[in-house]
Amino acid sequence: MIEHPVRTQTGRILTNPPVMRLIFDDIHFAIVWAFVRVFVGVIWLDAGFNKISNPAWMETGDALKKFWTTMVQTPSSGAPPIAIDWYRGFLQTMLDNGWYTWFAKVIAVGELVVGIMLITGLLVGLAAFLGALMNFNYLMAGSDSLNPILLLAAILLILAWKTAGYYGLDRFIVPRLGATWESDQIKTE
Repeated sequence: MIEHPVRTQTGRILTNPPVMRLIFDDIHFAIVWAFVRVFVGVIWLDAGFNKISNPAWMETGDALKKFWTTMVQTPSSGAPPIAIDWYRGFLQTMLDNGWYTWFAKVIAVGELVVGIMLITGLLVGLAAFLGALMNFNYLMAGSDSLNPILLLAAILLILAWKTAGYYGLDRFIVPRLGATWESDQIKTE
């Protein structure tokens, strides 16, 4: 694979260790990333589809309002679900302004789109980033469930963006964006 070399201040070329190149850059490892992205994509697709078909998400936003209301409360018996004060304040502001009505739709459609993009292998790095952003926000809001696992998978897919979509639409799209899967190695000067 041709890489654009990163040079240190002394002019030496900085490359990834061989094991990292194997895991994240080698198309022989692409099948592993295909399984990871489809697995994560199915979870996103299912979550998004359940929200898209639910009027409490798509019409009123009441499902998101209920979640945010629960999460911003500080129980008298212990710590609140949201440990970071500024984030709790952020959600409280969104609640106070009624933004759950439109934000619920953004979440539902976002989950569905990320799922479709990951399953089809379309712009995997971008899809994984958007999924990671949602997972991060769900974790900040106090919801753990599968979010830590999905966040880790998204980070790995971001690192493997070059090969994660090789068995998908990225195989046709990524070369049009200027990246290729060639067997040539970096040539030192």
